[in-house]
Amino acid sequence: MKVKDVMTADPACCISETTLQEVAQMMIDHDCGEIPVIENKETKRPIGVITDRDIVCRAFAKGLNPLDLTVADCMATPCVTVTPETSVGECAWLMEDKKIRRVPVVDADGSCCGIVALADIALRGKTGVTAEVVKEVSEPTAAASAAGA
Repeated sequence: MKVKDVMTADPACCISETTLQEVAQMMIDHDCGEIPVIENKETKRPIGVITDRDIVCRAFAKGLNPLDLTVADCMATPCVTVTPETSVGECAWLMEDKKIRRVPVVDADGSCCGIVALADIALRGKTGVTAEVVKEVSEPTAAASAAGA
């Protein structure tokens, strides 16, 4: 099975200058927890991602006013990507290795054409693969373990 068989095509994307309020509204409108951050609307090349957790941990938790911030202030970089032809197994391994729950999908030109979430693999992939990815992605990082998280 390939990523193209499980991905969500044509995901909502934003640019680094998008306000946090705008991107949070995009997450509500599209019922998602991550928005790829693209270079510009013409190339749609991903340069990072922003998650609901990024907004909470990099703005609210630090006492910053999210209404004064843009995606650039909170986004995660660099952007890990896969292609539509990547196998679901390889994508799952990448998610485990990088401890991420979602991966933007890029076409031959490097433009964002989709996104694969752990939920996509769970709904359409093999049960054993899903269980392994959830286990590995959920393992605390060394920093989180040291902090008592």
